[in-house]
Amino acid sequence: MIRGAIDFHVHSDPDPFHERRIDIFGLALQGKAIGMKAIVVKCHHFCTAPLATLVNRMVSGITLIGSITLNSGVGGLNLDVLEVAAKAGARVVWMPTYSSTVDTARKKEKSGSTKPPVSLIDGDNRLLPETISILEIIKENDMVLGTGHISIPEIYEVTKKAREMGIKTTITHPLTGGFGEGLSMDQQIELVSMGAYIEHCFVACMPVLGGLDPKIMVDHIKAVGPKHCILSTDFGQGIHPLPSEGFRMMVSYMLQYGLSEDSIEVMIKENPSRLLGI
Repeated sequence: MIRGAIDFHVHSDPDPFHERRIDIFGLALQGKAIGMKAIVVKCHHFCTAPLATLVNRMVSGITLIGSITLNSGVGGLNLDVLEVAAKAGARVVWMPTYSSTVDTARKKEKSGSTKPPVSLIDGDNRLLPETISILEIIKENDMVLGTGHISIPEIYEVTKKAREMGIKTTITHPLTGGFGEGLSMDQQIELVSMGAYIEHCFVACMPVLGGLDPKIMVDHIKAVGPKHCILSTDFGQGIHPLPSEGFRMMVSYMLQYGLSEDSIEVMIKENPSRLLGI
């Protein structure tokens, strides 16, 4: 089942602030060894497209796909940086994660951090002009929008606008505790009706970053429908298994908790291939 699969969300070294389990070159070699088609490489702090391009020249038989996350490290809603990322080959754009209003408020509560957040909306829950300009670049370059760790009002507003513009959108790990805001089953169904895909990350089921019962994830997938979901690991952290092994774990757990092989293949092959155009 893993042959030809795509992991839509993986972290690797180099990373300026986080311990990663594997570097980007090893990530490609291990993904190739288990027969994966592609891996989207994510960093919270810089665009990974140049690294992905270099590794793709050295490792055949698998494609690494670059991305960018619009945190403060790249200037937040920075149009110039996003234009460069698009020209460098980035295919996925995540809205703010660690710099989002939700995560920033959580950090302030825990540590007293005063770093300003990156918001997509104004006080009336309307998208900022900069957000719309970001979406225009995403549309122009046929990139995929991921919602990152933004708030529920931001998720709804950006998803609605993305649908109007014909942008492919993923709702990032709706069940992962500690990142962004969780979404109910009804909210996921509503967002799917607006044209989005739900990205379930297996990291939510790990003890440190969620501890979610896999059955809950399966129940949500069944309610929303596998044709509207993708499965990814969001692995690469030093405390977790290697992403390649984590991907096998994810598939095994999804089978054990009642998803069919066909449903899983839709989520790890068909849907991410359609989103990425590969």
